Amino acid sequence: MTQELPRLIDDLRTLSLAESGSLQLRKEPTDLAALAAEVTSSFRPRAETAGITLNVAADDALPALQLDPARIREVLENLLSNSVRYTPAGGRIEVAYRRRESPPAVILRVSDTGSGISPEELPHIFDRLYRGSDSPGMGLGLAIAKDLVEAHGGHISAESEPGRGTAVECAFPFAS
Repeated sequence: MTQELPRLIDDLRTLSLAESGSLQLRKEPTDLAALAAEVTSSFRPRAETAGITLNVAADDALPALQLDPARIREVLENLLSNSVRYTPAGGRIEVAYRRRESPPAVILRVSDTGSGISPEELPHIFDRLYRGSDSPGMGLGLAIAKDLVEAHGGHISAESEPGRGTAVECAFPFAS
């Protein structure tokens, strides 16, 4: 528990700053494909230990985005942590990114073959302190992901089916 306390404090601070509009982003031209590949690689040993296949699928020629790489890394880490937590041995996780032309955005999608989320719980998963019926977490990770994506002018959404997995998509706009 003492090791989790600093993370909890940092998560609450991030949520508070984001919700008050005081979160300072350090945006810079960022190659989202390279960032996602780096974060995914750091999760590969954890996935392999759990017997989960972790794949990356990407479009070529994605535009550089004005993002805070540390904050987007945090979003992706939250999404991958959830996928690894809820995907059983023999399952799959895929991190995909592609360019959307209208409206112009880069779409980052993390999908898994995990336990899925019930239709009753799905509308609440991005709510602060919401925990699903089988969630061991604090109910902060997806709320933080939502706040960070929106602080970048983006949008986050999820689709899920119990027993079939979950997919979370983040759309990051760019000027065409």
